[in-house]
Amino acid sequence: MLSTFATAADGRFIVLQSTTSTQNSGLFDYLLPIFQQSTGIAVHAVAVGTGQALNNARNGDADVLLVHAKRAELDFVAEGYGVERFDLMYNDFVIVGPAADPAGVRGAGTAIEALRKIAAAGTMFTSRGDDSGTHKKELALWRTAGIDAAQVGGSWYRETGSGMGATLNVAIGIDAYVMTDRATWISFKHKHDFEVLLDGDPSLFNQYGIILVNPKRHPHVKVADGQAFIDWLLGANGQRAIAAFKVNGKQLFYPNAQLSSVGPSRSGDF
Repeated sequence: MLSTFATAADGRFIVLQSTTSTQNSGLFDYLLPIFQQSTGIAVHAVAVGTGQALNNARNGDADVLLVHAKRAELDFVAEGYGVERFDLMYNDFVIVGPAADPAGVRGAGTAIEALRKIAAAGTMFTSRGDDSGTHKKELALWRTAGIDAAQVGGSWYRETGSGMGATLNVAIGIDAYVMTDRATWISFKHKHDFEVLLDGDPSLFNQYGIILVNPKRHPHVKVADGQAFIDWLLGANGQRAIAAFKVNGKQLFYPNAQLSSVGPSRSGDF
């Protein structure tokens, strides 16, 4: 998905590889015009799963990368594809499902317990299965739960290979549990009887990071304009803009750029 706020003919622009959650939530529709008005630099945002965004940036199809899979982001920098990674903002993941809650997820104290309940009951669970940041987190949680869902799930574990919105539609269509980022869930319009059944577990923390693509690897990278975008987002104006973005009166992302300089992120490896 390409979100363009100006064409190349209009002047300065950068290419941003990012995730579906930042686009589908409406954050970029709100944020990028503010940056463009302030700087004269347009941002062409390509919204795909985090894994695809990382691959696109490795191939040189980006000036800046904004995704949410910290370990993969650090690998990206360590391999020489990125200059430096910064914490930018966070929200969290939630497990949603039908109000009837056949696996008893509401009674789970943690995400791990919730997944074990779903597996034990053999109730339907829908995964993005697309190497996105959400998919990476979900797989990490299954591993921690001691379950190889893709191998043992059989008829109850379904991978869509699609983005979050499409995966939510599939889950609702087959009455399946699904893990989603909260921003996409709040913005999602066709919830039917589905609701958040598990949230608030620290393991569901969802950190977003931002990286300038390394010009030593890809000389065409627009370093000055890409760094201007990063500096704006990490600075007071960008952080305020992120905090001000709301849907239905609810804040979707929480700025935390200052955490980069004071210690490790709460997000751990992911």
